[in-house]
Amino acid sequence: MGLFLAQAVFYCLIPPVKVSRLVKQIHFIGWQSLVVILLTGSFTGMVLGLQGFYTLNRFGSEAFLGPMVALSLIKEMGPVITGLMVTGRAGSAVTAEIGIMRISDQIDALTLMGLNPFRYLIVPNLLAALIALPLLTAVFDVVGIMGGYIVGVKLLGVGSGTYFGEMANYVDLSEVAEGLYKSLSFGVIIAWVCCYKGFYTGIHTGFGAEGVSRATTQAVVFSSVLILVWDYFMTSIMF
Repeated sequence: MGLFLAQAVFYCLIPPVKVSRLVKQIHFIGWQSLVVILLTGSFTGMVLGLQGFYTLNRFGSEAFLGPMVALSLIKEMGPVITGLMVTGRAGSAVTAEIGIMRISDQIDALTLMGLNPFRYLIVPNLLAALIALPLLTAVFDVVGIMGGYIVGVKLLGVGSGTYFGEMANYVDLSEVAEGLYKSLSFGVIIAWVCCYKGFYTGIHTGFGAEGVSRATTQAVVFSSVLILVWDYFMTSIMF
């Protein structure tokens, strides 16, 4: 898998890039995942606002609800949940698409036609994930903060100025950068694992529909676990 990633990165750095294929994958991974991100982001922020208010209220610190919601989303929950949602929605489809191309000999046909399968299949997915994941994470964070605002300010009575004012005092660019770096690394993990599992369908998972389904399941599970494990190591390093 390490050699597979190295080869994919190598072709990413060497032009030309299949621009039409890249735009198609950005639309698929990014735009078509937007509804899921909006739903999960809003309700995650609302839950954080609800639980955070009652927890902070025990210590008389409900004024810090804004920073708590913002930091939780920007540093941890935004990148992680976005990565998991994109893995389930787009990563599984990428694995299944490439896996079906493998078992139906379409990848071998590309090679016979003189087209590099890595340049045509892997590079667009990797670059699209690198572009889409940070943007989706930013949308998740903003929607989640507004969800916390609706619950904390409109329903529970926290002052609007207090919610955003304390957030501005405690959230700085280093926290935003941490979430950005995590989302970029999660994009690499999703594209890497899902493309690898699809590309080698039939070799490790068996042929036919059963092989594709097994490869898809392995890609989603492995990507999700790897995101959580890598998130721990990144958090420990950045602290």
